[in-house]
Amino acid sequence: METTAVPPRLGVVFGYSGEFAETAHEAVEYERIGVDLLTVAEAYSFDAVSQLGYLAAKTTSITLASGILPIYSRTPALLAMTAAGLDFVSGGRFELGLGSSGPQVIEGFHGVPFSAPLGRIRENVEICRTVWRREPLDHQGTYYQAPLGSDRGRGLGKPLKLVNHPVRSSIPITIAALTPKAVAQAAEIADGWVPIFFHPEKSAAAWGGALAEGAALRSPELKPLDIIAKMPFYIGDDVDEALETYRQTVALYVGGMGARGANFYNDLATGYGFGPEAATVQELYLTGRKAEAVSALPEDLVTGTSLIGTESHVRDRVAALRDSGVTTVSVSTLAQTTTARIEQLEALRAMLH
Repeated sequence: METTAVPPRLGVVFGYSGEFAETAHEAVEYERIGVDLLTVAEAYSFDAVSQLGYLAAKTTSITLASGILPIYSRTPALLAMTAAGLDFVSGGRFELGLGSSGPQVIEGFHGVPFSAPLGRIRENVEICRTVWRREPLDHQGTYYQAPLGSDRGRGLGKPLKLVNHPVRSSIPITIAALTPKAVAQAAEIADGWVPIFFHPEKSAAAWGGALAEGAALRSPELKPLDIIAKMPFYIGDDVDEALETYRQTVALYVGGMGARGANFYNDLATGYGFGPEAATVQELYLTGRKAEAVSALPEDLVTGTSLIGTESHVRDRVAALRDSGVTTVSVSTLAQTTTARIEQLEALRAMLH
């Protein structure tokens, strides 16, 4: 990955909780100060789509994105319809963020088997792009078939095309991907890629091969891949509380998300060169010693994957992100007041430019 010549976009991620009226008010302020992208998260929370529609009505120029809509909880055609609808009400300002989520959420909350995530994501992308081009949908894939054959239904289905004319025939699709195979696929078929715990100095070691593999298969019709680094963000001289909050999140993912041998976040920490430490964190976390797991995290894994620190420190981290090829810096701001969040985002935007 090489240094970006164009200044990276600045994005803000809205989380699962909080007073939405305040969120909408801040979205307008973020747009005013030049924030480029606003992402609404979705897990087993309120859905992101209704909030994105509301924000589309309150804003005029900022790009809106889902981050992410899991592919198992909606049919591919509904994802395409939803994206086209949000692009319509926003005047062409929507980006569709897709991902598989994980078995804990998909099987536990949605009651759907978590199977073949890579193949399903690929077919979702194919179906969405077909629908947006207003071509009759006739997709007979491995995981999705539309129309259904008579052996699975009443035999009355026929290829249909979207009734409405979308604002754009190609809405940007961003894929959240973590494992090498998933990252390679995202680099091949997506408009953007969203990693988690992005460490700019170590990203090439973890993902460089996968990105190159996908880029070699990428269609020339697609623009260069948008690399979207999502990070917690706080500027200040006293950052202990912010770092501790983030440290606990990293420990949860590295130590507790999945069983031994089936934790992609632990694998990522190992790919970054923290193998022994990651194994220790997992052992401590899974045996109930969570505080010890937090303390066992390598400090570089926490500080290297965040934008938390003094203004000088954050400026250095921004430079590292640009050097690593990041094209969008999307932050979860940890400042406690609207005024502080706006001031810090203005400072970050100046650093990016």
